[in-house]
Amino acid sequence: MKDGYLVGFGEVMLRLCPPERKRFAQALPGQLEATFGGGEANVCASLAMLGAKSRYLTALPENPVSAAFAAQLRGLKVDVDHILYTKSGRMGVYYAEHGAAQRGSNVVYDRENSVISLLGPEAYDFPSMLENACHLHITGITPSLSEKAYLTTLELVKYASSQGINISCDLNFRKKLWKWRPGTAPRELAAECMGEIVPYVNWIICNEEDASDVFGIASESSSIEEGKIDAEGYCGVARRLLERFPKAEYVAITLRESYSANHNNWGAMLYSRAEGKAFFAPNNANSEYHPYEIRNIVDRFGGGDSFGAGLIYALHSEEYRAPATAIRFAAAASCLKHTIHGDYNYVSLAEVVNLMNGSGSGRVMR
Repeated sequence: MKDGYLVGFGEVMLRLCPPERKRFAQALPGQLEATFGGGEANVCASLAMLGAKSRYLTALPENPVSAAFAAQLRGLKVDVDHILYTKSGRMGVYYAEHGAAQRGSNVVYDRENSVISLLGPEAYDFPSMLENACHLHITGITPSLSEKAYLTTLELVKYASSQGINISCDLNFRKKLWKWRPGTAPRELAAECMGEIVPYVNWIICNEEDASDVFGIASESSSIEEGKIDAEGYCGVARRLLERFPKAEYVAITLRESYSANHNNWGAMLYSRAEGKAFFAPNNANSEYHPYEIRNIVDRFGGGDSFGAGLIYALHSEEYRAPATAIRFAAAASCLKHTIHGDYNYVSLAEVVNLMNGSGSGRVMR
């Protein structure tokens, strides 16, 4: 593993969920389960649990809820000493209603006027935030919150790039966000803003829809609504992204075939500019792409973030950095996340390696 911190910047939220896959109307009034979650925080937590040096950067109100979040990440061995605290503002909230069978999951955001959306780049000390950092991870979620959050993200990647820090970006398009410029449609605003951010990025990460939603680059042979994925079709998506963004070295795309809320096929592709080809995982005994079949999903929130963390860990490691191995590692890490409640991927390095090497029976380890 490279020396230096693997750093993530973005918004963390309080996550509130009805128990036992109940609907909001069934659970309220009543109790909701409170945890924390957010794309970049999820990545940092996963990296720490895999054994990497990770640091999480955000802006939060100075109150006991924020302190509880920082204490949780600190307990996972994430560096939280560079979080910016303010006397006013709030932590964002998201309400997550888990789906079942043919009923999809649902998310309700309550994150207007969160601290991170109110602060511009002048509020942050970028040199201190990125001290001893070798990697910065961002997503398309934080710039979707407000113009100030977008400008902060843009200036942060510019500074990181000027310091030679490797940068990854998960496009993470959220159609319920990107509404901070009246009169501009979310996809149009995302395309404009991410078009300014991604030129500084070394590794582009997305799911099977993000490239189409943000940049209009789609796999013509796949049907997301029908749950049909043509894995090879995403090679063209990756090549077009690399053509548009010449600094990028890798494009990673997760490939989810959703048959129901509880039953998904899951795999991924990593396209390497240097090698000029794509690597898929997982594969069968004939080295052909054969996705994980995940039934009885416990919690798919954070699945893409666990993939991003696995990829970042693998590509910065000595043992797993080869593209064919790195994508196997990332796909296995994210497959395991579907078995774990909450946003964080509570799995160890050994568990990921065991699955990527074929031990997926779920037998008791004695």
